[in-house]
Amino acid sequence: MYLSRRVRLQLAIFAVVTLLAGSVMAIGLLGVPNLWFGVGHYRVTIDLPEAAGLYKNANVTYRGTEVGRVDDVHLTDSGVAVAMSLESGIDIPADLKAEVHSQTAVGEQFVGLIPQSADGPVLRDGDVIPVDRAVVPPNLNALLSAANTGLLAIPHDNLQTVIDEAYTGVGGLGPEISRLVKGTTTLTADARKNLDALTNVVDNSKPILDSQIDTSDSIQAWAANLDQISGELRDQDPAVRGVLQKGPGATDEVRALLDRVQPTLPVLLANLVSIGQVALTYHANIEQVLVLTPAQVAGLQGANMANRDTKGPYPGTYLSFNLNVNAPPPCTTGFLPANQIRSPSEVDYPDRPAGDLYCRVPQDSQLNVRGARNLPCETRPGKRAPTVKMCESDEQYVPLNDGYNWKGDPNATLSGQPVPQLPPGEAPAPAAPAAPPPPLAVANYDPATGSYIGPDGRQYTQSDLAAGAAEDKNWQDMLMPPKGN
Repeated sequence: MYLSRRVRLQLAIFAVVTLLAGSVMAIGLLGVPNLWFGVGHYRVTIDLPEAAGLYKNANVTYRGTEVGRVDDVHLTDSGVAVAMSLESGIDIPADLKAEVHSQTAVGEQFVGLIPQSADGPVLRDGDVIPVDRAVVPPNLNALLSAANTGLLAIPHDNLQTVIDEAYTGVGGLGPEISRLVKGTTTLTADARKNLDALTNVVDNSKPILDSQIDTSDSIQAWAANLDQISGELRDQDPAVRGVLQKGPGATDEVRALLDRVQPTLPVLLANLVSIGQVALTYHANIEQVLVLTPAQVAGLQGANMANRDTKGPYPGTYLSFNLNVNAPPPCTTGFLPANQIRSPSEVDYPDRPAGDLYCRVPQDSQLNVRGARNLPCETRPGKRAPTVKMCESDEQYVPLNDGYNWKGDPNATLSGQPVPQLPPGEAPAPAAPAAPPPPLAVANYDPATGSYIGPDGRQYTQSDLAAGAAEDKNWQDMLMPPKGN
């Protein structure tokens, strides 16, 4: 038969393509090199107590990835030997467990290699995984048979009732049951972690139980009291119901009150903190006031009892109208001098002078005996000082003068202390330049008529200084205006 050159070329190309496709199929898909010659794979054997449904060509996985297949499953004297063909390019630790699992409920068993440690050697050709590191699943047929036997033992009508009641009882409680299962799992895990302690409790439970036996009388008394409380609650059921019914409304009112006072409550609490600190510091003084107040009130009430049955205009009270004027005189030492005192008629509010203004005479002076200089120091018993800083420091109070023997300036002193008194360590501010003195007004006085021209250009008359004025003057003339004016 004659074939043209073109046909022969097509047949050659077709043969080459067929050869290549068959080679790819044989090598890539069928794994002929591995099946015939073991190229790219190595063999590992597993000793199992039973086959557990495992079959030839079953998958072998490592960390969930397929790494080989089962080559053979055959019997041995002690069980079953499973020969596996694993890919050479994947390193699998030798410290592992081999577990047989089912991919579906109907079978399709596979071998899962579960590493126990990433350290150490890897599997090599010819290695054997012993039976103590192999796990097979339970017999599914026996499990299904036992379940079927259990279901047959339950009457169908009762089983339907149980299922309906279970649906009614737990229907819609999936999230709660899930939390319960998770909590139980966590509790079990914690119990496993604390197994030694739990075992110790169980082993030493006898003393605990003995203590319960020894205190049985107390337990019975507690149970009796609990029974009495339960009886009281039963008898007061209307009142308890009223509290439960009106409690939400009262709670809403309290919440509304808290919402109304919310803007001012933090400020009030912050202020109470300061007040609490002051009360804590002066708790001894507050206690003394609380102790002495009843006695003082009793004394005032007793004053009203004296002479109450007499017929005088003020029965029951003794009054004294003895006036003590300027005894003792007011204390002006330690305050601003007279030329710096503001008039009560002024209504502006300049800045307060820096420092402390108080009566600065000796502490045993009769002037202002209850002044700031005699305040007791809470943290220094026996010490008196006008300021807290002076109380807390080692500085002692130094008066300006005795308050009586002064001429002109009440703050005259030889100690050089400033007025107002500055805190310890603070230097006085530089003095402001003094204002220039007012200009002097000069007027020509006529002694004959007693008239003169004032600085405002108006004429004034001082007749009692003129010539011929009466000389017999007395103190009444000083209080009366001159005649003719």
